[in-house]
Amino acid sequence: MTHPFADLRFHEVHRQRLVQLVAEDLADASAAPLAPYLGATTVRAADGVVRAGLDLVHAAHDGHRVRLVAGSQELAARRARLPVGATLGFALCERHATAFVHRRGRWRPVLTAALDGPDPRDPAVLAGAQWCEASPAEGERRRGPFGAVGVRDPHLVTHADGRAYVRGGRVFLTMTCAGPGGFRQAHWGVFALDPDRVDSLERVAAIYARRDGLVLGDHAGHLVRDGDRWLVATSSWGDFSPQRGVHVRLATSREDLLGGVHVLDSERVALPVPAGTLGTWDPALLRDGDGWLVAHVEAESLRPMRFRPATARTDDAEPFAGLRRAAAVGEPGQTEGPLLVGRGGRASLLASDGDRRAYVVADPWSGERLGALDAPYPSNIPHPQLVEREDGSWLMVTFDGTPLEPRRRRTGRRPLLGYGTHGDLVVMRS
Repeated sequence: MTHPFADLRFHEVHRQRLVQLVAEDLADASAAPLAPYLGATTVRAADGVVRAGLDLVHAAHDGHRVRLVAGSQELAARRARLPVGATLGFALCERHATAFVHRRGRWRPVLTAALDGPDPRDPAVLAGAQWCEASPAEGERRRGPFGAVGVRDPHLVTHADGRAYVRGGRVFLTMTCAGPGGFRQAHWGVFALDPDRVDSLERVAAIYARRDGLVLGDHAGHLVRDGDRWLVATSSWGDFSPQRGVHVRLATSREDLLGGVHVLDSERVALPVPAGTLGTWDPALLRDGDGWLVAHVEAESLRPMRFRPATARTDDAEPFAGLRRAAAVGEPGQTEGPLLVGRGGRASLLASDGDRRAYVVADPWSGERLGALDAPYPSNIPHPQLVEREDGSWLMVTFDGTPLEPRRRRTGRRPLLGYGTHGDLVVMRS
């Protein structure tokens, strides 16, 4: 049996690296920080010490040496040049601080350290923090919510029936905004895209989770408009560890989540998975008659990572109430990023198979693999988010595994930042 997308052949038309220490469109220098995902930049205008960040934790530079300072404690230091006219950058993501310098047109991380004092994920701690005051040596300063050093896990914002949510001719996508480190340093962003202009991606919102007394950067999920409310399904990567694992969570909101900064309370949801399942993530929702179809990833092992897509169904008006198992796609391996995409009156499950380097097309009710999309497969496990254009052609919005720091093969020096900074935005067209 052929699949509904078998007549499409995709080719790459746009590639972009999104690196923003400060999400400019979300920045409000007068507003108190709402989440521990913050950025700041300071231009050195004269000799002297410049600072970027909070009184809680910040980066400081005297022209020759950069330091990360928490209160009165020096967390780390190293020599690094910052001449007059150059820019010092700072990022706080979860409990990690990173200092950057802007050289040759790009941000370069020079120092990173974990905080072991007051926890900025605690809303009370963050509420008491103040931005560093300017010194006489400082010129232009910017500060606000952290942007990204890469993006991944694109998921179209949809109505409950799977149609793209459109406003002003633009569609919207949620994406994981990579921080300068692993899963916990990433967070969830909302972006607008004009399908007729593949280079038009614009950051419009950030969504964080408040749970267990902390504000976290849960991400990798699906934002769905259901009547007059938003369904916000995410994965609990915000406090991930191999011991804690990862699970799917749900929040609801009547705020306008397509603009600004939002902190939402969420609840863990129960998914009908096999006994011994060690993790679930990447939820996708679709109205199915009077009920719902829910896709997700289920993991049988986190060390090594072995996982596959699965689906569940309910007749309830709430997507995670009374779920019963529908299907699983293939054997556990390296397949994730399930998406429920319709064409020709029929929904298909799309996912990314890292072992076979292919974009799987499967029947979401039976789990049968129907084939694969005809499209280039970049590095990592890129998710095949399809977006239909008005002329009947399609875009694929995906990503790759390019890290922020290039490998230094000549010197053998390892990158300062570990796994998690990857994600060039890649756009293809049929």
